[in-house]
Amino acid sequence: MPPSSNRRARPARGQSAGQPQAGRPGRPRNAARGRSRSDPVRRVAYDVLWAVDQRDAYANLLLPTLLRERGIEGRDAALATELTYGTLRGLQTYDAILDLCSDRPAGQIDPPVREVLRLGAHQLLATRVASHAAVATSVDLAKDVAGMRPAGFVNAVLRRIGTREQAEWLRIIAPDRTADPVGFLAATYSYPRWIVAAFRDALGEDAADGLPETEQVLAAGNTRPKITLAALPGLAKREELAADAAEPTRWSPFGVVLPGGDPGAIPAVAEGRAFVQDEASQLAALALAAAPLATPAPAGPWLDLCAGPGGKSAVLAAVTQTGVPRPAATPSTPIAPSANTPATSSTPAAPSAPAGPKATPEIHLLASDIRPHRAGLTRAHLRNLPGTAVVAADARAGAWRPGTFDRVLADVPCSGLGALRRRPEARWRKSQEDVENLGALQRALLTAAIDAARPGGVVAYVTCSPHRAETHDVLRDVLASRNDTTVLHAPAILAEALRAASPGPDCAASPDLAHEIPGLSSPAPDGHYAQFWPHRHGTDGIFLALLRRAP
Repeated sequence: MPPSSNRRARPARGQSAGQPQAGRPGRPRNAARGRSRSDPVRRVAYDVLWAVDQRDAYANLLLPTLLRERGIEGRDAALATELTYGTLRGLQTYDAILDLCSDRPAGQIDPPVREVLRLGAHQLLATRVASHAAVATSVDLAKDVAGMRPAGFVNAVLRRIGTREQAEWLRIIAPDRTADPVGFLAATYSYPRWIVAAFRDALGEDAADGLPETEQVLAAGNTRPKITLAALPGLAKREELAADAAEPTRWSPFGVVLPGGDPGAIPAVAEGRAFVQDEASQLAALALAAAPLATPAPAGPWLDLCAGPGGKSAVLAAVTQTGVPRPAATPSTPIAPSANTPATSSTPAAPSAPAGPKATPEIHLLASDIRPHRAGLTRAHLRNLPGTAVVAADARAGAWRPGTFDRVLADVPCSGLGALRRRPEARWRKSQEDVENLGALQRALLTAAIDAARPGGVVAYVTCSPHRAETHDVLRDVLASRNDTTVLHAPAILAEALRAASPGPDCAASPDLAHEIPGLSSPAPDGHYAQFWPHRHGTDGIFLALLRRAP
């Protein structure tokens, strides 16, 4: 039976079982009498699930706030996080099981009751919570948020779910793997089919082989990532970020991985000399900083044209001031020319005088974002870095002189499919149509980035998505419209940069560091692009292409 897709359908008129009493959903029914039956840990998980479903809240932002407000710490906070994130990831699977165990489809169960059932199903099938405790705490929660009558409905449905293990339910709800490998993986790991297909295509796997690596990606996306910090070169050392059980990042020369805890409690983070940033994002900035320019010239300014919230801008700005050792020459791995047809840029030339703020010799890095609040976040990231400027501007509208910048970063808006492990509800909010709608913007921004680079300058095109429509297809179309751009070998340049940066004065990498990052090249014939993967590299799924404008 296919998983339910109508997650927000309202109950039919006249429905009784599972229908809440009057009152605002999500609020305890007996709050006025000062009594609450439900466990605080389950209650905070429920409140986040409700807010995500009904108000499009972001779990990774709301949950920490509620935990602090309610004084939930330690093991209880860890359990609340697992219950919240695990339930959100497994919605499709749990709804499919509810379809079989309830007298109505999951989409027709009243929303407060449905959230309680999903939370109970996760405890029964995917945690070590005892079955009787999962059912009892769910019944108490239902009484608080929906009333006495729906509580009996919750008890009956969860007892049916508890009659089988998760593996048994998956054998029932998932299609045959041989006949429909994409559908099998979608049901087993709780992803929309289109995302499974997108990962398959990005990996270049053949369905006839059963999609084993696609399965690894999906499994990695269902695990909670550790906290990764970046110490800004020249402002902080990795030793400052060390804590109990902290480890240096595998490749980045200025990163640290924490097992947990509050990074804001580390002085360097509180002071803005270090911040949370995925290792692949650190490496993308390092690769742009190290990419060889085509012609020698006095050092010019750098540009980050989609800067918010500013993490990569901060790394780039720190590098412009402290310097990161660069390869002595272009990497020996050949540079791949773009498959171009003679044509002009698809956007009009910018005016000879800047329409917006002008990059001056004193400005080493200009960071821009079209959204003022994200420009503000970028300004906060750069507060300790002189020689930087931040503007709120549209990169497509000629906000600076064309041909001005030595290095340009285009970290464009994307679907975020490479960071699903950090945003458990995102997989249900995205659609194939969203990806298609972003295509025109991504092409325009990449074109603007190339136009902003000086002759011989370098551009990095970065997305937090492996979807080919946001990566290879965008590059193919933009490069086909130009005759002034070549494609550099990003994996080789990054390997040379890591070799040059280790050891360094402030951020020595591990002595046994393997500079050639395995499995980084995109599938042939596009091996000059770099694609990070959660299951291969333990990072977000960051895509990187390095381009150079002809001198």
